[in-house]
Amino acid sequence: MTDPRIQRWADVLVNYSLGIKKGDLLQIKSTELANPLIKEVYRLALQKGANPYVTYFGEGLTEIFFEQASKEQLEYLTPIEKYEIEKIDHYLYIIAEYNRKGLSNFDPKKLSLRRKATGKLLERRLDRAAKGELHWSLTAYPDNAQAQDAEMSLNDFTEFIYAAGYLNEKDPIKKWLEIAKEQHRLIKDLSKIKKITIKTKGTDLSLSVQGRKWISCEGHENFPDGEVFTTPLEDSVEGVITYGFPCVYQGREVNDVMLRFKKGEVVEVQASKGLDYLKSMIAMDPGAKRIGEFAFGTNYGITRHIKNILFDEKIGGTIHLALGSCYPETGGKNKSSLHWDMICDMRKDAEVRADGKVIYKNGKFTI
Repeated sequence: MTDPRIQRWADVLVNYSLGIKKGDLLQIKSTELANPLIKEVYRLALQKGANPYVTYFGEGLTEIFFEQASKEQLEYLTPIEKYEIEKIDHYLYIIAEYNRKGLSNFDPKKLSLRRKATGKLLERRLDRAAKGELHWSLTAYPDNAQAQDAEMSLNDFTEFIYAAGYLNEKDPIKKWLEIAKEQHRLIKDLSKIKKITIKTKGTDLSLSVQGRKWISCEGHENFPDGEVFTTPLEDSVEGVITYGFPCVYQGREVNDVMLRFKKGEVVEVQASKGLDYLKSMIAMDPGAKRIGEFAFGTNYGITRHIKNILFDEKIGGTIHLALGSCYPETGGKNKSSLHWDMICDMRKDAEVRADGKVIYKNGKFTI
């Protein structure tokens, strides 16, 4: 018997997150580990009159690719991938992993080269999304690999996901509509801001958001969700920021990251673990040295860091700044094949000022 929460989850994704309609073309991408959710989404999409199809990738194939691929193969994008990104109306990616550390021992330069190639697809997806031509959503299905990273049992991790998405409630969509209403109220105040300063242990950073649009993340592009974000002016970021939480990207962990900015660019980096990997990612392209996103996490149902960015960036009481590509709908200009969200805990001895006035203290908004 299917867990009714799986059915609610599929309902949220199809009818709320993506807003699928009759005749729409939906690509679902994941591994077979997510089959229970894939089946329910597939079933509902068909009932809506849409045209869903599933793209699976198998265990160990990514590791084989990076082991065997030449430079030319690392840079190659298939005509099918290029065609898909232009034709699909909806894209659903379900994280379901066999091994989250499978790429840990590969040359960072190879990973960077591939990321730079696939970044062209990311850029096109974001462009189409900004124009309203494509709707996409990312969610995570419980598996042993993610549970181990989170230092939880599979059962506990499963319950964690359901709680974070409010899937234990009879009507999760109603709850997400309430969250959306509150975040839109918050955005009205944030939209008046010109300059932001951030201060906490190891962090004294300033940036300008004048003229940029704030976006409410309320369960559409990510599920679960809970953040409000914008893009700083590209040359405005000044000062230093230190990340107490591990910064994880492509399964690689970098600890105790410190970034120093001048005129919007990273000019100094430090890390106690993974420094070479961090440097190689930042050197990927010119845009990787700049901030593409500044955000507040607003999901207070997520209280702990689990080394999974889908959840970690939403933690209520944190901020995150992403190195690399921006979301064009904010008015940002920065382009990169990198988008690396890094989380800063603001729940103790921390404040954010807007044009000199405290608007956020110890993890809570004061406006």
